[in-house]
Amino acid sequence: MTHILVNVAWPYANGPRHIGHVAGFGVPSDVYARYERMKGNDVLMVSGTDEHGTPILVEADKEGVKPQELANRYNRVIVKDLADLGLSYDLFTRTTTGNHEHVVQELFKQCLDNGYIYKGTQKVAISPSTGRTLPDRYIEGTCPICGADGARGDQCDNCGRELDPDELIHPVSKINGETPRFELTEHFFLDLPALAEANLAWLKTRQGWRTNVINFSIGLFKEVKPRAITRDIDWGIPVPVDGWIDNPNKKLYVWFDAVIGYLSASIEWARRKGDPEAWKAWWNDPEAPGYYFMGKDNITFHSQIWPSELLAYNGQGSKGGQPGEYGELNLPQEVVASEFMTMEGKKFSSSRGIVIYVKDILARYPVDAVRYYISVAGPETSDADFTWSEFVRHNNEELAASWGNLVNRVANLIYKNFGVVPDLNEDSMTPEDKALLEETAAAFDVVGGLIEHHHQKNALNEAMKVVGDINKYISAVEPWKIKDDEKRLGAVLHTCAQAVLDANHLLAPFLPHSAQKVWEALGGTGTFSPMPRVEEVEDLDKPGFKYPIITGDYQLGENVHPWRSETLVAGVPVPKPQPIFAKIPEEAITEELERFEADLQSRKDEEAKRFKEAKARLEERGEEQ
Repeated sequence: MTHILVNVAWPYANGPRHIGHVAGFGVPSDVYARYERMKGNDVLMVSGTDEHGTPILVEADKEGVKPQELANRYNRVIVKDLADLGLSYDLFTRTTTGNHEHVVQELFKQCLDNGYIYKGTQKVAISPSTGRTLPDRYIEGTCPICGADGARGDQCDNCGRELDPDELIHPVSKINGETPRFELTEHFFLDLPALAEANLAWLKTRQGWRTNVINFSIGLFKEVKPRAITRDIDWGIPVPVDGWIDNPNKKLYVWFDAVIGYLSASIEWARRKGDPEAWKAWWNDPEAPGYYFMGKDNITFHSQIWPSELLAYNGQGSKGGQPGEYGELNLPQEVVASEFMTMEGKKFSSSRGIVIYVKDILARYPVDAVRYYISVAGPETSDADFTWSEFVRHNNEELAASWGNLVNRVANLIYKNFGVVPDLNEDSMTPEDKALLEETAAAFDVVGGLIEHHHQKNALNEAMKVVGDINKYISAVEPWKIKDDEKRLGAVLHTCAQAVLDANHLLAPFLPHSAQKVWEALGGTGTFSPMPRVEEVEDLDKPGFKYPIITGDYQLGENVHPWRSETLVAGVPVPKPQPIFAKIPEEAITEELERFEADLQSRKDEEAKRFKEAKARLEERGEEQ
């Protein structure tokens, strides 16, 4: 048994999740975690809501609420979204916990002691009209590296390079359109140049990474500069240095603290489990691999910033040093980054109405239909487009007509002819029967190998190929025509049921909700496909601070290794079958597109109204002056 760490990107707590989000980090990580658990490995899957930083501060100011209140609201929304998708987190927590603050400050102090954090000055953007510091992400301009418009003050999405706001050409504030002024203020910096050689050497040992991810990651080291890891804001984790710790206007940079969440969530999980040292099996054992799932816009922070923080903490950069109280921490085994998903040819944008929220699509369609489409058509290695016509087609042709119909046909034939799983009389088996079972048994290595190397789309296609071959077998042997040979009919239906059971195992990581139904349709009892649950808990270090977590009991037992063909037990009662999947009416496509267009128009009307009101205010001020 291997300890496998599945670290999932932390969704920012400024709104509900949409399909584009979960296509990158959510469903792929869950498929992988469920597969590894089925193999019998000990998986720890962690994440939480990312709640610090200036965007939440700006949004809270806009709504007239405190940042913690805004974070609390969206934390609950996101927890429900992800739990409803069936994402099997061992712990989904948040970054405003006392535990997270302690872990972040411990890493900061050890990196400082090892010489990889130092004090310096940096230009920060100031709003001329208010005198307030402007958040990096709310300043836009032209990228000085690739020349793209719309680059942010912290990163250019076009070329992916990290930026500082004063580097932008023609910078403007997204808040009020002003040109900011820049002033020097004191900050702490992570000495990335002192860690670059070790970071790059580690990257060059990586094998099996997606080509675009490893190439982009290595390209980050063409030019490496120190990175400021504090900000002039009053919302975030206090800087654990005398003279700074009590300063209300100096906090740690959100990206310095957010990536540490993988470690802090693991520690919180262990503490809640009642075994505070349990996390070490995943973080201190060099044989325990850690996989990080995210969208491609987060590659920089997971292949450069986070590894540099770990190297600095471990004392493994050019300045040497030693690990702190957590011991030597493992660097990532692999950064599994997906490309972007668009919607009907347009980039997802909540503000412009180009969005499909998780809660909305799950309210109208089955959860496994959503998971299936994300898995089979998602942005694994290239950008993908969500279209309602393809969503409906995949559900109707593949889930309902091919897989769901297969399960129902087999269960119905067994129910009507035997009532129980029939005995398998090997003397009544033909070479075709044996060939089918050999194929379904062999598929575990094929599908499993593809999931293991993060080729999930190909893995799902291979599993569905097995489904197609089972359907061909049934059409060829025509069991409904076998009238006077009970042993032969029993052999055929036992073969069908065994093949369907195998296919269900292959599909379970992708379709966990329906996998349970298929298991029960063939007479299975108990939990075949464990689901997450939401629990209300109290903070371990801040009495009275309560919040929801996602957790669950996912281990399948010490001697249970269902990632293989499990022998079907004869004599098990098979209940009257119920439909597993239903077709989505074709009219749903038109309805969804009309809803989409209506949302777009509504957003345009809102923007026009705001523009008109702003123009009126400016004209009124001009008259007064």
